[in-house]
Amino acid sequence: MPRELIVSAPLAQTLTELSQEMGRQVGVTLDRRGRVMHVIVGDADHLFIPDLGRSRAGEGRFRGIRLVHTHLRDEPLTTDDLTDLSRLRLDLIAAVGVGRDGRPATLYHTHLLPPGSEHPYAEQTVGSVHDEGFNFSEFIDGLEAEFSRNTVGALETEGQTRAIAVHVNVDDEMDPRVSLRELAELARTADVVIVDALIQNRKKFDPKFVMGRGKLEELLLMTMQLDCELVIFDQNLSPNQVRAIGEVTDVKVIDRSQLILDIFSRRAHTSEGKLAVELAQHKYRLPMLSGRGTALSRLMGGIGGRGPGESKLEIDRRRARDRINFLEKQLKHAEVQRENRRNRRRGRDVPVVALVGYTNAGKSTLFNALTQSDVLTEDKLFATLHTTTRRMRFPEDRELVLIDTVGFIRDLPEDLIVAFKATLEELREADLLLHVVDVGDPRMAQQIDSVERILTEMELLDTPRIKVFNKVDVLEPALADNICRNHAAFGVQATLRRTTRPLMEAMEVRLWQVQRQQAEDARIDEDDGPEAT
Repeated sequence: MPRELIVSAPLAQTLTELSQEMGRQVGVTLDRRGRVMHVIVGDADHLFIPDLGRSRAGEGRFRGIRLVHTHLRDEPLTTDDLTDLSRLRLDLIAAVGVGRDGRPATLYHTHLLPPGSEHPYAEQTVGSVHDEGFNFSEFIDGLEAEFSRNTVGALETEGQTRAIAVHVNVDDEMDPRVSLRELAELARTADVVIVDALIQNRKKFDPKFVMGRGKLEELLLMTMQLDCELVIFDQNLSPNQVRAIGEVTDVKVIDRSQLILDIFSRRAHTSEGKLAVELAQHKYRLPMLSGRGTALSRLMGGIGGRGPGESKLEIDRRRARDRINFLEKQLKHAEVQRENRRNRRRGRDVPVVALVGYTNAGKSTLFNALTQSDVLTEDKLFATLHTTTRRMRFPEDRELVLIDTVGFIRDLPEDLIVAFKATLEELREADLLLHVVDVGDPRMAQQIDSVERILTEMELLDTPRIKVFNKVDVLEPALADNICRNHAAFGVQATLRRTTRPLMEAMEVRLWQVQRQQAEDARIDEDDGPEAT
């Protein structure tokens, strides 16, 4: 067929004659050279489109084919047609009405509009297959160029993964925007750029797609208009939900837990940290190893009952379980080694102070300031994924052991909590906890609650604590002083060591006042001894 036509008159007539004869919709897909790629037969009202394969790589946002099909009642394009247009990333979709005599009647066609347009689709064009004023070849070249120019942030984020964040809100207690801000920070830590967000309020999650069908179609269109290859859900998804959403949107779909796991896998540097992350990943992915059909299962043995043997799926599951068992043994061995180190410290009777707090609160920066170390610090979540220990000296030949720990975060994946619980066992040996808080974060109160909830679960609320409000330099001095006073906290700017002096004095008082009191009591007993005799 001539490449400049949407559909030629002879092809359109063939389609309408066949459609009238069978009482079914008939369609074809055409590539940009005018070649017919598929012939599709539906029922009276719908066309069932087969798998068209992956989108063209490198060409941008369109698949490189258009769909032309018949409508028995000569009606305009339907909602299903428009959904297929966006879901399949078609160049254009057209419907040819079937006239009473089986000849082509009206030709309806439309296409997607670039980002920033008021509507996602162009208004349907109504014409005839005999019109020659529309040059399809020139049209599609111009449309792709316009999409390329109008793709939001495409140049600024070149080389980075572009993603859309999705939050389905069924809990009125949490502001979705607050949760999405934290998700955006997690994404930034994983070198992912969130270019837009989609929020839907529902009474309950959809069991298959989490969100409603209408919002799912909106999400599909957003991925195309914004040139995104990833969708991140702020909720945890089941394997079936990940698969179902991915099939509709044709992009990779992950949830909050998988994003956190990816960050941990990137930032784990110690052997124990790498073991813990790998264990969590295997436990998370094991339920996603699924398949259907008898070919994926072993049959009972015996005559007439022998199956095809162990399937690829079953081999993958068995290997994953074997690896999980191996990693758990390795982590138990590491836990024994850590316990031996703690015993040696206890034998030397050296006080232990541990830094705790929400991720990216500035614990490692404060750790460096107090110990004059050079532990990695970044303005990203989970810069620290393992415990670091340093000695810290005070006057009068006093010293303590200071421990920098993994940052906390709300809704941490259960497998990660279990995997990293061993590394947090160091907290049980602490004589004092420094709870570091980012005083400039608008979610400060929620972050404090999250940390205290985890400390409660670990039965550590009875351990003496000092609150340290970091980053006071981002607030007005009077406001910062007032907030610290109301929370009985010490305000510091961890990047300036001199601001930590009041904190160090408080640590000294907390740790050694008991020893001083005991020494004072012993001196009084000695002074009173002879008189009593």
